[in-house]
Amino acid sequence: MNRQAAIAFNSQVVERFRAQRGSGPLGDDLPFNADGLLLLTHTGARSGTRRTNPLGYLELDGGRLFVVASFMGAPRHPDWYHNVVARPEVEVELGGESFPALASEAAAGEHARLFAEAVSWWPFLEDHQRRAGRRIPLIELLRR
Repeated sequence: MNRQAAIAFNSQVVERFRAQRGSGPLGDDLPFNADGLLLLTHTGARSGTRRTNPLGYLELDGGRLFVVASFMGAPRHPDWYHNVVARPEVEVELGGESFPALASEAAAGEHARLFAEAVSWWPFLEDHQRRAGRRIPLIELLRR
């Protein structure tokens, strides 16, 4: 999928997620259920432009909220990852709720344990890790 197609697809997911207040199937033409997604609004590291990405999320380590910067196993990090590292103040939409959060990468000392837990929920992450050739970051979203 080229960049323009990906932007259009994400925009459609965001629009339907908001219309359904983050609950239920997003439609026959979209392979997602809003219940497994959140919307992450972040600020461009260089541009300063606010952007929103629909992302799957996991509750790990007793309920801590994480998103995974796997980029489907690509060799580089997704753009949103660079943005939240540079500008960690973000907005999260989850279910029908919206809240400010601070994005923070899981510490090196806990990454292996948390990633193993993430793989237990999403086994495809093991394949993403193999293909990526990089450590896939786990980003915690701490409610402010």
